[in-house]
Amino acid sequence: MSSKRNRWAPGFSFLLLCSCCMSSARNANALLELSPQEYLSSLQPGKASLVYFSRNVSPGVRPFLEQMESSVQPLQDYGISVVKVNCPKEEVSRYCGKQNALLKAYLFRGNILLREFPTDALFNVNAIVANVLFALLFNEVKYIASPVDHQNLENSLKGRLNVIFAYVPAIGTAEHRAVMEAAFVYGTAHQFILTTEVLLLKSVSTEDADGLSAQLFFCHCKRVTEPTQPCRRTPMEQPLSTLNIHKYLKLMEAPIVTEVAADPEKVSTVHLQLGLPLVFILSQKETYEADRRTAEFVAWQLLGRAGVALLARDSLGLNVLLQSNVALKTAEEGVPIKYLVLEDTDEIIALVENKLKGEQFQEYEEEEDEEEKENSDKDVQDDQVVEAIHRDRKRELPLDLIRTLTEETFHPAVTETGHTAVLFYASWEAVSLATLQSYVEVAVELKGTSGVSLARVNCWDWPGVCAKQNVTQFPVVKIYEKGERPVTYGGMLGTEDLLRFIMLSRVSCPLKLASAAAVEGYLRGELLAELLPYHTTSVLGLFMPSMKEAREAFIEAGTILKGYVTTGLYYGDDASVLSSKYNAPLPALLFARHEERSIDPVLLSRLTPQEIAQTIRYQLLETFPEITVENLPAYWSLGRPLLILFSDGDLGPWDRNEMLRLGRGSDREAFLACWLNLQRTPAGRGILKAYFSTPPPLPLLAWVNLHAGGEVFAFPPDQPVTQSNVLSWLEKCRAGLQLPSTTLSDAPWTPPLPAYNFLRMMESTLPEFTLHTAYGRGDPPGPWQAEAAEEKAPVREEQAEEPRAEAEEGQPPGRDLRGTVPRLVGRERQVKRHAEL
Repeated sequence: MSSKRNRWAPGFSFLLLCSCCMSSARNANALLELSPQEYLSSLQPGKASLVYFSRNVSPGVRPFLEQMESSVQPLQDYGISVVKVNCPKEEVSRYCGKQNALLKAYLFRGNILLREFPTDALFNVNAIVANVLFALLFNEVKYIASPVDHQNLENSLKGRLNVIFAYVPAIGTAEHRAVMEAAFVYGTAHQFILTTEVLLLKSVSTEDADGLSAQLFFCHCKRVTEPTQPCRRTPMEQPLSTLNIHKYLKLMEAPIVTEVAADPEKVSTVHLQLGLPLVFILSQKETYEADRRTAEFVAWQLLGRAGVALLARDSLGLNVLLQSNVALKTAEEGVPIKYLVLEDTDEIIALVENKLKGEQFQEYEEEEDEEEKENSDKDVQDDQVVEAIHRDRKRELPLDLIRTLTEETFHPAVTETGHTAVLFYASWEAVSLATLQSYVEVAVELKGTSGVSLARVNCWDWPGVCAKQNVTQFPVVKIYEKGERPVTYGGMLGTEDLLRFIMLSRVSCPLKLASAAAVEGYLRGELLAELLPYHTTSVLGLFMPSMKEAREAFIEAGTILKGYVTTGLYYGDDASVLSSKYNAPLPALLFARHEERSIDPVLLSRLTPQEIAQTIRYQLLETFPEITVENLPAYWSLGRPLLILFSDGDLGPWDRNEMLRLGRGSDREAFLACWLNLQRTPAGRGILKAYFSTPPPLPLLAWVNLHAGGEVFAFPPDQPVTQSNVLSWLEKCRAGLQLPSTTLSDAPWTPPLPAYNFLRMMESTLPEFTLHTAYGRGDPPGPWQAEAAEEKAPVREEQAEEPRAEAEEGQPPGRDLRGTVPRLVGRERQVKRHAEL
C-alpha cells in the first residue's frame, strides 16, 4: 500500500504544480484592484501605470473595464501596469470626488500624471495600447499636421537620422497600435512621425492617396549630405501590422548592396531570411564601378521587395556560362540558383516583380480557399454596411437588367423612354454597393414592366456626368421623365422603399380628374388599382373653379410629394356637391384610406405649397404606429413625447385596442402612442438597456420625453394597461409625482478630441468632382441640365490645369480607366479585391 502511494505521489505533485502555474498566469493577466492607499504605496519612480478610479461600476462602464482587463497582458509586455482603484464613498479627492473624473482613465509615470484619457477614447485593446504608448513616446513619435512642419522636421534630421512617416486614418486603430509598438522598439534608432491628415499624406505619397487605409514610408534622411537634397522615400506595400513593420524596418536597415566573395549557395542575407529573393549582379574587375552603379540602381528600385548583391565572378571560378550576368536565389529550400542572361535593368526588375506576383497570386488563392472553409458569419468590419459588403463579395448580381450609362449614352437614355430611374453611385463606397444590391432587386421585380427603365452611373468613372446632374453625394436615385425636371429620391434605400418610389412616380402628381365619377373611382382605388400594393391612402384636393391660388399651391405640393403618395385634383362646377357629400368645406383635402375603407376630410386653412405638403405628410401618419428604423425619423419630427409599448412579438387584442383608444383620444396631440416589436426591430433591445439598468419584463409601457428633459418613466407592471389607468399615470408623471427610471443626457455627442472626429475624416476623403458647364456633342441642355446649372453652387469647382487641358483637346473629363467595379457588383470579374479598389 505504501509503495502504491509513493508511486502516485510524483503524479499528484506534477498536477499540483501545473495548477499553481495556471493560477499564477491567470492572476498575472487579471486587472489589479487596489484601494487609493494601496495604489499610492505601490508607486515606483519611472514605472508607468494606467489607472481607472471607480466608485460604483455602472452598466455603461463595464465594457470599458472588460477592454481594460484585456489590455493587462499587452501593456505588461512594455512594463506598464494596469490598475483599477476602488474609491470609498467618503473619498473626495481629485480623482475620486467628481463624477466627470470617473469617466476618465489616467496615465502616471511614478506619481507624475502624464495624460488623461476619456473612457470613450479607449474603446478596445488596440485603442488602449496605442494611446498609452503614444503618450509615453512623445519624444520618439512626433505628431505632424501640416506639410510645412513635416518638411522642417526632415530638414533638421538630414545627415543624422532616418524618418519613419506613418499615416493612420484615425487614432486608436489597430494600425496606430502597430506603429506605436514599432516605435517602442526602434524609436531610438529612427525618428517616427505620425499624422491623421489626408493632405499631408498626399504631399508625401507619389500615388493617389485616398486616405482610407494606413500607410507607412521610410525616409532615407541619414544619407542626405546637402540641405537642399530631398530625402528619398520608400513606401511599405504590406498592410500595417506589428510583424510587417518589423520585417520592413529590418529590410530598410540592411545594406543597399551587399558585396559577396563566397559561394552563392552559402550566402544568407536578411532578405532570404524574411522570404524575399536575392538578386546577384555578376561582376568582374574591369567593370566593377559600372556594375556597382547598376547594382545600386536595381537595389533602390527593388528596395523592400528583394535584396541585391554584387558577386565577384573572378575570385570564385564559378562554373557558369560566361554570358550569364545575373543570378536569382529564392528563399525556398532545395531550389537551385538560376543564372540568366539579361540585357538591361528593366528585365531584372520585371523578373523579380513577376516572381513576387506569382507568390502573391498563390497566397491569394489559398486565402480564398480558407475563407470559403471558415464560417462566413465572423466579424469582418466594425461598420455593419462594410461587413455586409465583404460577406457578399462573391455574390453575382444580374446587372444585365440595369443599363450602364456613360457620358455619351446618358442623354439618349433618359430621353428615349418615358420613365427612367438612374442610380448615381461610387464603386468604392460601401453604402453605394449596398444600395446597388437593393437596386438590382428592384430591377428583378420590375422585369417586364413596360414604360420603366432602370440605369446606373458610376460617379467614380464618370464624374462629369454626375456634376452636370448636380450629384454632390452618393448614392442617390433620380427619376427622369420627358419634358419634366428630374425628381430626387430622399427616402430609405431598401428594396421596398425604392420600388414604391419608382412605381408611384410614374403617375402624375397631382392626377387631374375630369368628372365626379372619376373622383369616386379614384377614392375607391379603382382608377389606380395597379398601384394599390404600393400605397394605402389616396389624397384628393377638392376646389371650386374660382379657387385658383389654392389650386396652384396644391399642384406645387403634389410636385413636392411625387413618388411618395398619390394625389388627385378636382375643381369642377359640381365640387360643392362632393363637398356636401363628404362634409368637407372647400378648399379641402380628402384622405381615402383603402385598408380601413374610410374617407376623412381635412380643411385647407394654410395655402402655401410647403404647408399643404406638411399637412398631407402629417395626415398620412398612423394613429398607433409600429416604430421601426425606417419610420422613426418621421414620427420623431413631430416633437412629441413617446408613449411606447415594448413587446416581444405581436400585440394582443386587448393591448392594441386600449392603445388605439389612447391614440384617438382627446389628448392625442400631447403625445404619440406607438409600439415597438423587438422581434422585428432588434435595435429596441439596445434602447431598453439604455432606459433600464436591468431588462424589465415585457410587454412594457414607457413614457419617454426626449424633447424636454430626457426623462423615462415605466408604467407600473401591477396595473392593467387601460385608457383610464394610463391617463391617470401620465398626469402623475407630468406633475412630478412619479420618479423617472432614468434621465437621458442632452449633451451633444461631440468627439473628445479633434483626432477622434471620424466624420470629418470621412468627409475629407470624399472625391471632388470637376464641374464642367459644356453639355458635350452639341446637344441642347434638357430640363434636368437646366436644373443642374441653376443648382451648381454646392458643387466644388477644381482649378486643376491638366483636366482643363484635356477638355480643350476634346477628351472627356475624368479618368482614363472605365468600368472599374468591384467583383461584388457584376459579372465583370476583377483580379483585385474590393478593399484594394
